[in-house]
Amino acid sequence: MPIKSKIRTIPDYPKKGIMFRDITTLIKDPVGFRLVIDQLTQRYIKGDVQFDVIVGIESRGFIIGGALSYTLGKGFVPVRKSGKLPAEKISHEYELEYGTDTIEMHRDSIEKGTRVLLVDDLLATGGTALASATLVEKLGGVVAEMAFIVNLPDVGGEKRLKEKGYGIFSLTEFEGE
Repeated sequence: MPIKSKIRTIPDYPKKGIMFRDITTLIKDPVGFRLVIDQLTQRYIKGDVQFDVIVGIESRGFIIGGALSYTLGKGFVPVRKSGKLPAEKISHEYELEYGTDTIEMHRDSIEKGTRVLLVDDLLATGGTALASATLVEKLGGVVAEMAFIVNLPDVGGEKRLKEKGYGIFSLTEFEGE
């Protein structure tokens, strides 16, 4: 069963002309969810990409990153939307198509030199992934690779992140927006 076949497409969401790739249908399917975690685990258990901790981006990155942290025996660090973390934190504001957003990490979550696997469900414009990498780097960490279930290469995020020097891995791709 290909992972792509379990991802629902919702036309014209959140606005007209966008084909929204919804992974909730994939992760609610026990076989689909297991395939995602097994395939990512197999990639990273080999040790070709060296990292110390997994950083998951709110909120679907928590689901994938948490399960992957368990299978790989690595710690997990959340990147949250503004105002959700209780301890001392750092933040980064970044541009969206329709304005700005702010994400945060606990100041003590990454030590200098820590190698990070950044995980999220989908790569579109790359804005949130780039902002998350900025937080990791502000704390002295190094992004070893970024992993996604879905890449939308036509939207430009992959190109944008690779131009910044980040390694990208995705399980599947969809053409168009």
